[in-house]
Amino acid sequence: MNELIKKLCNAHGISGYEDEIREIFKSELENFVDRIEVDNLGNIIAFRDGEEPSIMLAAHMDEIGLMVKSISEDGFIKFLKIGGWFDQSLINRRVVIHGEKGKKYGVIGCKPPHLMKEEEKKKAILAEEMFIDIGAKSREEVEKEGIKIGSPITLDAEMKELINNRITGKAIDDRIGLAMIIEAVKRIKSDFKIYAVGTVQEEVGLKGAKTSAYKISPSIAIVCEVANAKDYPGLEEKEKSIKVDGGAVITVVDAGGRGLIVQRRVLRWLEETAKKEEIKYQLEVSDGGTTDATAIHLTKEGIPCGVVSVPTRYMHSGVEMISMNDFEECVKLVSKAIDNLKFFYE
Repeated sequence: MNELIKKLCNAHGISGYEDEIREIFKSELENFVDRIEVDNLGNIIAFRDGEEPSIMLAAHMDEIGLMVKSISEDGFIKFLKIGGWFDQSLINRRVVIHGEKGKKYGVIGCKPPHLMKEEEKKKAILAEEMFIDIGAKSREEVEKEGIKIGSPITLDAEMKELINNRITGKAIDDRIGLAMIIEAVKRIKSDFKIYAVGTVQEEVGLKGAKTSAYKISPSIAIVCEVANAKDYPGLEEKEKSIKVDGGAVITVVDAGGRGLIVQRRVLRWLEETAKKEEIKYQLEVSDGGTTDATAIHLTKEGIPCGVVSVPTRYMHSGVEMISMNDFEECVKLVSKAIDNLKFFYE
């Protein structure tokens, strides 16, 4: 399983450029479903035929990244942020620019501290003040490498295994969700109709979730995601509600209710499954971000939707960290929830 996750996390695909991840998702599922389609926006939908009701399993394929905005006369590249970055996490990172002549490597630079005045050192450096250096001496050299305005950029980072069955890497948000779906589809024993969906452009507006849910109009949906773990220095004990190795995270409310308020029957379904199957889980009430579930549950006349997430440290940093123990609990919960769909209707 670590090899699949490594393959997904090490693949590159910012919002709107998810092609590489889509091919991995397809190759992993094609022998376990009846057919696979790609919709007009680029979402991949794997259909497993079966009985009603139909269940949508969704995870987004895109990662946060950058895009070439301009190239200076002396060969430095200014960039646009695609998705939610904390600017300071970009400083001095290696990046991959995906140009017309393949992958080219560079580093994100800024004014070094040695040349800063004391008041400058006290201020946060904004992304607008940074640039990418590929070693070029001129704009012409950059362009000869196949790099132009609009070329997508990702972090040059690989998944690594840590101690205690934990891993770190870029794009765990939400490649781990895709891995959850792939493994869950292989384990589901019931004969219900399944739609396994890799969505596009979640990080910039939940766009793929809207069109894919509208197309397939499932009876129920589960979004496979990541949740912010809070078990690290700097927080009071009462704030450490979601913990690594605490088990699967079941969302109750996200974005303070502006995103998803999970229906009680969906919560009952997921919790009763976890209790019956002895799956370790924790509940999340969040005033932070949201997921594809926000778009899915508002599609057409409304689709009951839950979210099962892997607790994750250092979200949107390029060094996101999870426990494979939690991943396994999430896979069990998603697959067993479908096998225990009776709890949804009780």
